[in-house]
Amino acid sequence: MKNIVLIGMPGAGKSTIGVVLAKIFGYRFIDSDLEIQSREGDVLENLIQMHGIEGFLAIENDVNKNLKVSRSVIATGGSACYCDEALRALGKDGVIVYLKADYPTLRRRLGSLKARGVVIRKGSTLLDLYHERTPLYEKYADLTVDVAGCPLKTAIRRTAEALKECEKFNEA
Repeated sequence: MKNIVLIGMPGAGKSTIGVVLAKIFGYRFIDSDLEIQSREGDVLENLIQMHGIEGFLAIENDVNKNLKVSRSVIATGGSACYCDEALRALGKDGVIVYLKADYPTLRRRLGSLKARGVVIRKGSTLLDLYHERTPLYEKYADLTVDVAGCPLKTAIRRTAEALKECEKFNEA
């Protein structure tokens, strides 16, 4: 079985769902945002301020493309969709699962985007970000699971069932 790579908007549930999926499949759980913070020695918000958006994305791309793991659930940061090299590398050894949440669900779940360390250009809104990123998540996804507005248990069950039925996930 391959790695499970979760992509999607901030607030879609990548980390929360990822921890439980790791338990279900007997996998290790990796939060790539925490890997970035550990390697760089600072929180995402500060890293974005220090390096700018492009500099931060270069760091994120480098960390994600160099994750050499197996039998792991990897929750990527929401901005991983801008890291083509990393997602292609992660997709070679894993199934990329897009946790799709609609805009109203995300708006309800999210507090301050800045405090979360979200990569967002000055003057952009959450809705702008949603429209910009959705086609990118769809482009990279091997599997899309709709988690909009559903309880956590339902989102986990839908994701686990979709993976169990996914040919790419079950390849040797």
